[in-house]
This record gives sequence, structure tokens and C-alpha cells, in this order.
Amino acid sequence: MGRLNHSFPVTRVRVDEQGVHTDTRGDLVSVEEPLELRVDGTTFSTTMRTPGHDIELVHGFLHGEGLIHEAADVSTARYCAGATGPDGMNTYNLLEVDLAQGVPTPGPELIRLTTTTSACGVCGTSSIDQIMRRSDHPLKQVALDPRVVLSLPGQLRKQQLQFRRTGGLHAAGAFTLAGDPIVVREDVGRHNAADKVIGALLLDDRLPADDLILVVSSRASFELVQKAVTAGFGAMVAVSAASSLAIELAEEAGLALTGFTRDNHFNLYAGQLAT
Repeated sequence: MGRLNHSFPVTRVRVDEQGVHTDTRGDLVSVEEPLELRVDGTTFSTTMRTPGHDIELVHGFLHGEGLIHEAADVSTARYCAGATGPDGMNTYNLLEVDLAQGVPTPGPELIRLTTTTSACGVCGTSSIDQIMRRSDHPLKQVALDPRVVLSLPGQLRKQQLQFRRTGGLHAAGAFTLAGDPIVVREDVGRHNAADKVIGALLLDDRLPADDLILVVSSRASFELVQKAVTAGFGAMVAVSAASSLAIELAEEAGLALTGFTRDNHFNLYAGQLAT
């Protein structure tokens, strides 16, 4: 099986005035596999993700959890050699992270022993004050160019190579205020895609991302806005809707936030436009 997609036989059904028509053929489907994360030898979390860019994923995830603040906080990140499948081959589904000397190991209250689904980010975090206290980077106010904002979903789609093959992946990307792409990542989970982008920026010493826009192919959930705030993004652009708590957090943090960004219109939920 391919690491990113897998071909399944499917029956396509079409209904018209002449009746019901079926056609069986192969169809590419996005792969979803578990990734167990161990921190300093202890299982910290298991998430469902699309394989690939796992090192970036765990860096972004640990940064969003407030456990690391820079790339140097992680001394090593490696796949566990003992994680093998029935064929004896490494599954690459168990990743071990050792924190640098002086970086506190997460306590029992932070460890997630239940599986985090591909739709879940920091589920259970409900306090905006808690997020604001955790954020490392005070946000720098940015003014959004409406034409740049409207160009971003299309720019993101151009980078979604796996989505064009399967139609089953979310994407997130970091773009300059002028609309130039810096890094784009795909994953079956929208939060994982954002973590991969943030992890890539962290490893490249690009945080805080106060001169960048986080663009997501999904709605603007509270969890995604939290990740943007924690990483210091100046703005976030979502293709779909924004939740009430996401808007409240964006307003409190000073994050410019748009939703329903498509065609020739968008909703500006927080922040301001360039004059």
C-alpha cells in the first residue's frame, strides 16, 4: 500500500431519466494511519494522520501544546525501530521525541491516553484566557489586502497535489502578506495539516510568524485559531465558516481572521483591511 494513497475498487452510481447506471473501477483514497507519539519514553498522544512530514507534525503539535518553544527544545525525534507490521517492515507509526536538557517532561495531567481523531486539535481546551497565557508571541497587527486574501484559496489549491489525486485531504499553508507561498502541507486532519506547517516554520526558525498568513482549506475552528495565535501568525484565512469561540479568540489576541473566503467575497471577522 502506498504511504499517501491507496486504490480501492468502488462502484460509481449515476442516476438519470434512463435509470440507474453503475461502473466499477479503481479509486484512489487518502491513507489514514495512527501515529503514536512518545515523549521522553512515555506515550504522550496518538493521532490519526496522513503519513508524511511527521517530524514537522510533532514539532507543531508540541509547540501548540506549549511543551516546546523552539526547535532546540527537541534533542532527537526518530521513528521507533521496533514498530513493525505483520510483514516485519517498519510501520513508521511510532515516533519518539527526546526533549533537550532543561525542558520539562510533560506531567500526567497533560498526557492524552485517548486517540486524537483527525478532526480534533486541542479538544477539551475551553478557556481563551488559558490560550492567551500559553501564547509565546504577542501578535503584531496586520492590515489585509482584500485582493491578496481572495487569491489565497486558489494559491493553496495549486499546492494540493494529493488532494487532486484523492479529493480527501485538508491543507494548510503559510503565505506572505503579499500572497507568496512559504510552506504548504496536506493531511487527512485539518489540525494535523496546520501542525505540519507550524512545525516546518519552527524547524526553519520562522516563528513567530507575525509577517505571515495561515490559510486553511476548512472552517476556522477554535483549535485552529489557537494554533495560529500560539505560533504568532498575523492573520488567518479560512475557506469555510468560523465558530463563535474562534472569532472571540481572534479578537482577543489581535489576529485578523476571514471566513467563507471564496470567489469574489469573504467575511472579515476580526482585524482590519489595508486602506
